[in-house]
Amino acid sequence: MRALPPLNALRAFEVSGRHLNFRLAAEELGVTQGAVAQQVRSLESHLGFKLFERQARGLALTNEGRRYLQPLRRAFDMIVEATENLSPGDRVVAISTTPSFATRWLVPRLGQFSMQYPDARLRLDASNTLSNFQSDGVDVAIRLGPSTFGAGLVADPLFDAEVVPVCHPDLTQGDHAIRAPRDLLGQVLLEDSHGRWPVFLEVALGDEAAAAKARVMNFSQTSLAVEAAIAGQGVALCPQALIAEDLQQGRLCQPLALPLATGEGYFVVAPRVPRQPALVAVVRDWLLAQGALLPEGVSR
Repeated sequence: MRALPPLNALRAFEVSGRHLNFRLAAEELGVTQGAVAQQVRSLESHLGFKLFERQARGLALTNEGRRYLQPLRRAFDMIVEATENLSPGDRVVAISTTPSFATRWLVPRLGQFSMQYPDARLRLDASNTLSNFQSDGVDVAIRLGPSTFGAGLVADPLFDAEVVPVCHPDLTQGDHAIRAPRDLLGQVLLEDSHGRWPVFLEVALGDEAAAAKARVMNFSQTSLAVEAAIAGQGVALCPQALIAEDLQQGRLCQPLALPLATGEGYFVVAPRVPRQPALVAVVRDWLLAQGALLPEGVSR
């Protein structure tokens, strides 16, 4: 027998980790807040380390808690998927992508897929951790990278990952308006995990030391940097496809016509021999069709 922790305690931790709040976790599980807290304490005792730091306004995951939560969440998703797949009328395709891509591009389009294919269902796994097609139950992935992938995978280009500087329109007006590349040094540069601002400044200014003069605010995800730019907190450097709607609606503007080629692109990736060939083909073709509908000016 495998020495598994109590399943009720694992479920209490997974739900609490999603909400970072015992009260909300209790509402989802249909038990009392005290029962959830007790289950989590029981799991912490079983594991020998703390999963949460208790705070006045909720919970914060410890380092161990963060490491434990992601694979545990995937395990529960796989159980749900396995159960759902027992029903012959249900067809589920699991799509893996990053949280930023899911938030900025994929999720707003999922309603269109449901209308086109009412008998097919999607399960979205949004994580910065690279999913494994075999062990994680993933059917299709949208990945950022160069054009080479594993021999057992088929990768179709969705669109280019060329990045452009964007900001709130207010930053292009007034005494400190952005009118030339050097004006960027007077702004807060909103940096995501890709760290492209130093390269951009070197290309735009022809000055390798310019990056050292810049004021930078760091974010773990591109979507957070975009939201900060929309809020007028500085200038973000983002793939055009992820902020095209914000540019159209006037929430953001592109103060300088200086795109930066990254040598990477977004690709729709699937196993060469998928588990559900017909359905994976439908999802892949739909994603590529959505990519073809990008606004004018966005590179494919």
